[in-house]
Amino acid sequence: MSRYTVIVRRIDIVGKGWYNQQMAMSLNLSAYDVENIGELTRENIQLWLDSHAGDFQSILDFRADIDEFESDFETEEGECIFNDCMFGDEE
Repeated sequence: MSRYTVIVRRIDIVGKGWYNQQMAMSLNLSAYDVENIGELTRENIQLWLDSHAGDFQSILDFRADIDEFESDFETEEGECIFNDCMFGDEE
């Protein structure tokens, strides 16, 4: 029986697009991306996203699961926007 270790490095982002529409996306990070973020804090992740999430005009909220660092959306509205954009009317 083989065992696998899954390393999760993902940020779920909600924000405004270039036409002012609400958007959401999941961004999978490489080890290089994580290295460039530096110390894994919400502030450092926000700073990195400001210059590396080019699909967004502005970022409203995010959820991060990077290695052993986890941070949920700061607001319930952020989570709702993410779910609505990504999953729509699924039940």
